[in-house]
Amino acid sequence: MGPFVPDIITNEMNLVVAFLLGIAFGAVLEQAGFSSSRRLAGLFYGYDFTVLRVFFTAAITAMLGVIFLGFFGYLDTDVIYVNPTFLGPALLGGAIMGVGFILGGYCPGTSIVAASIGKKDGIAFVAGGLIGVYAFGELYPLYDRFYASGALGPIKVFDSLGMSQGTFVLLLILVAVGAFTATTWIEKRVNPGSPARSWPRRRHALAAALLVTLGIAALFLPDRKTMLLEESQTTAFQRSHPLHVMTPDELAFRIIDRDPRLVIVDVRANVDSTMTVLPGSVHIPPDALFGREFAQLLGLRHEERVFVDGDGTSARRAALLALRLGYEDVRVLDGGIAQFDSTILAFAASRPPRTRDEADTYRFRAEAKPVLARMIQEYRMRASAPAPAVKKVSGGC
Repeated sequence: MGPFVPDIITNEMNLVVAFLLGIAFGAVLEQAGFSSSRRLAGLFYGYDFTVLRVFFTAAITAMLGVIFLGFFGYLDTDVIYVNPTFLGPALLGGAIMGVGFILGGYCPGTSIVAASIGKKDGIAFVAGGLIGVYAFGELYPLYDRFYASGALGPIKVFDSLGMSQGTFVLLLILVAVGAFTATTWIEKRVNPGSPARSWPRRRHALAAALLVTLGIAALFLPDRKTMLLEESQTTAFQRSHPLHVMTPDELAFRIIDRDPRLVIVDVRANVDSTMTVLPGSVHIPPDALFGREFAQLLGLRHEERVFVDGDGTSARRAALLALRLGYEDVRVLDGGIAQFDSTILAFAASRPPRTRDEADTYRFRAEAKPVLARMIQEYRMRASAPAPAVKKVSGGC
């Protein structure tokens, strides 16, 4: 399912929800007439444009849903899988599928719909598709090089056209509205039995106006990450969301005490074997704060999140961003790892303590220094295995 933030649908429920959605999807296609090969082939012969309208509607609905859900933070678009493009094979495969669509009257999905209600031509088409899959796999060594040729990577259409996402969205909506208007006009004149003859014009005009309005809104939609980052750095936001600071001594005590309410968030861009890695810390690059991978960890109630980095600068920005994203109980390590190293791990009294409090602090640091050094070494050994890569969420028809 989609990578929603928060994780509304768990991995355990994914297959159940996908099964139910699949049934609903098939039912909608059947009600739209996609179980009829004549209606489907009508697109190519110019007397029935139901396929074009349904496909355009589905594409625009999904596109606007992804864009606006992503903008409002309900969808993690960074982990949506984008199919890599292989230009030559894609063009040839599209041509073969198009010819098969014209000759058989079905595409793979609509043939399943037809077969599920017992249509013989749909069953024959599905059987032919399975034979084709088997033949493709058996003959693959003959064209394996061509199959992987022309690799362009996971490019997006608007990037390949050299335009912004918003511009592409608006243009596609305008093309869709124009195609709906033109094909309805054609269908009314060449197909006396077309349902388009009885469509309410006013309702469709209002729907078209709404789509164009949403396209214009998408055109001027700012980049969510940049917008939130800039807002979190404003004086007004920082005044209304004061950032609390944790001293190295307090953090050291709570690490040694294994405080279950403590969550250490390391926001350094890169962490190597020469750097101090605090026990129990979780490495979260600042960009990952926007996604759903760490949303559950950052959103845990009754826990304190302490942001750390090298000198405290990046940690402060990340902590403010976390507050802007709605996370609570956020603090930042005073002076960063550098000050933690000099205060605790490299502690050496430069002069005798002058007060009782200072003597207690010196004694704590002297006792904490070897304990923390051992804990850091043990944690480094346990965390030496590379972290698993974030799994992209894929799907499609």
